[in-house]
Amino acid sequence: MSDPKLSEAIAGRCGYVAIVGRPNVGKSTLLNRILGQKLAITSHKAQTTRHAILGIKTRSEGQILFVDTPGIHERGGSALNRYLNRAARATLADTDLALLVVEALRWTDEDAKALEAVAQAGVPVIAVVNKVDRVADKQALLPYLQTLAGRHDFLTLIPVSATNGDQVEALERAVIAALPEAEPLFPEDQITDRSQRFFAAELMREQLMQRYGEELPYRTSVEIERFEEADGRYRIHALIWVERPSQKAIIIGKQGEALKAAASQARQEMQKLFDCPVHLEVWVKIKKSWSSDEAAIASLGYSEDH
Repeated sequence: MSDPKLSEAIAGRCGYVAIVGRPNVGKSTLLNRILGQKLAITSHKAQTTRHAILGIKTRSEGQILFVDTPGIHERGGSALNRYLNRAARATLADTDLALLVVEALRWTDEDAKALEAVAQAGVPVIAVVNKVDRVADKQALLPYLQTLAGRHDFLTLIPVSATNGDQVEALERAVIAALPEAEPLFPEDQITDRSQRFFAAELMREQLMQRYGEELPYRTSVEIERFEEADGRYRIHALIWVERPSQKAIIIGKQGEALKAAASQARQEMQKLFDCPVHLEVWVKIKKSWSSDEAAIASLGYSEDH
């Protein structure tokens, strides 16, 4: 769907765009697709994204500063869940535009909460209907889009497939058109404001999320103790923090095979991202109930001086 509000000249535009939605609608996959590089980790497990990650896309028409937020959800009982919900909502306050990502043919209470959050923030919103590649009967999309259009005064609604890239270019053009006229804030070749240390931790955590499923709570944390460059390679020492001995045993596995496999795959992903050989060492340690400590949770940014 096109909209006359998005047909203006788009040269020289720049602004922050929050990617918002319930867990598992494909926000991180969408960001990775737009950037053409893996920045945000993905998993079938809810709340995989724990940090607001900035992804910078520079086009000839301007610069888009995407912020991938944690999924807004109803399971807000723990301190970690409450922190993630607050982080997602706080991000909206400083953005020029929001992308509300929903799943084609689905609308849940958590989708409604995400829409409520962007409406309360008062920012313009584009509805991104993801996973259209999974819809066998494309005729069913029209009534869904009509119903969705009635829920909010969206700038436009764009069906996409973040997995295969369908309509993603159209989405980027719509985003650029909706941003204010401004000079770029980052160099043309920069794609994020996060450090390599941060991404090393995230890539290790991704393997935990993908491999252990429901056996392991998503509260599991990864800390990079050491990140050094020598002889053309990175030497990385990672600590996996869990809350109970049983969780430690799950991650390590029989004779350490499970941990070895997870670390090996994480190392390969790091080598792709950093474009150099990586020596990775991983340990698992227990820190009881860290996920109930809101102050500790708020510090889990893996910044340069962490």
